[in-house]
Amino acid sequence: MLYYLLYPLRTEFIAFNLFKYITFRTFGALMTALILYLLLGKRFIAYLRRNQVGQFIRDEGPKTHFNKKGTPTMGGLLILFCTTVSVFLWGNLGNAYLWLTMFVLLSYGAIGFYDDYKKQIQKVNLGLKARLKFPLQVLIAAVAGVTLLSYLDFSTKLVLPFFKDVQPDLGWFYVALICLVVTGASNAVNLTDGLDGLVAVPNVMAFSTYAVLVYVAGNKTLADYLQVLSVPGAGELAIFCGALVGGLIGFLWFNSYPAEIFMGDTGSLSIGAALGMVAILAKAEILLILVGGIFVLETVSVMTQVISFKLTGKRVFKMAPIHHHFELKGWPEPKVIVRFWIISFILSLLSLATLKIR
Repeated sequence: MLYYLLYPLRTEFIAFNLFKYITFRTFGALMTALILYLLLGKRFIAYLRRNQVGQFIRDEGPKTHFNKKGTPTMGGLLILFCTTVSVFLWGNLGNAYLWLTMFVLLSYGAIGFYDDYKKQIQKVNLGLKARLKFPLQVLIAAVAGVTLLSYLDFSTKLVLPFFKDVQPDLGWFYVALICLVVTGASNAVNLTDGLDGLVAVPNVMAFSTYAVLVYVAGNKTLADYLQVLSVPGAGELAIFCGALVGGLIGFLWFNSYPAEIFMGDTGSLSIGAALGMVAILAKAEILLILVGGIFVLETVSVMTQVISFKLTGKRVFKMAPIHHHFELKGWPEPKVIVRFWIISFILSLLSLATLKIR
């Protein structure tokens, strides 16, 4: 909105020329979402407390978590609000990729909200049943995929890190890849959301990394120089990434140990799905395995635990996801959190380094 209102005034006041630059608007989006969350966070937490929207704690979980029972949840709702406002203020609303990513974010947010509503308000322990939740997730991803290929002339080539000349064309099978990446990322982030601040910082790192990647993909000169597939218009997604990073940092202010609020499925499902969609639009789908390495580790730990128990009757970990395993081994919660943050930071740096390794 500001892009349309202020950029045309650059002939009157040259400072408004700044709104032309994606980098400036990305920083503006980040700061707007951050300040909004900091301003509204306390009131939102108080509102959730008044309405008794508190976290349910599993009996079989680590005993140290029992004192978290009743902590306000659904903090992801405010992340979505701050991100949406910020994107509409700073983004170029004529960009179809921006609208498509917002569609995925808010649609998955709606699924997560309904799940949280059933668990926290209606007190249905299991929330939205998996047999309904998962098909809805796949459907939304499929709609985004079909839209991308049918109306936006998006490349169906699969880009493999380190191999500039190996780009198999998947054709319409690319929609299946989109469903896998978006739905997989959504549920992987959801599994990771188990400790105070654990999921926020790896997502800050991941979206910061993808802000760079979409900027490069959207800039033909940079894309050609770094030998990556050019995606005209993708650079505008840096504003989306900046807005979400700002919202996540604002959320972390209240979610850091000991947490005053939790994200809930409203946040984790939607943020994970948005991460997957941005990875698709950056043509860095496979790289998400490295960028979101923490989320992959958490998911693999759950899959390993389930398969091992069903085949042998034995558990590989004391508890899955793996962050609970380290807690039960005696690591204090802050130690687990910070070490996972460090790993996510290293993975982000390695991911950016792949731009020069082709």
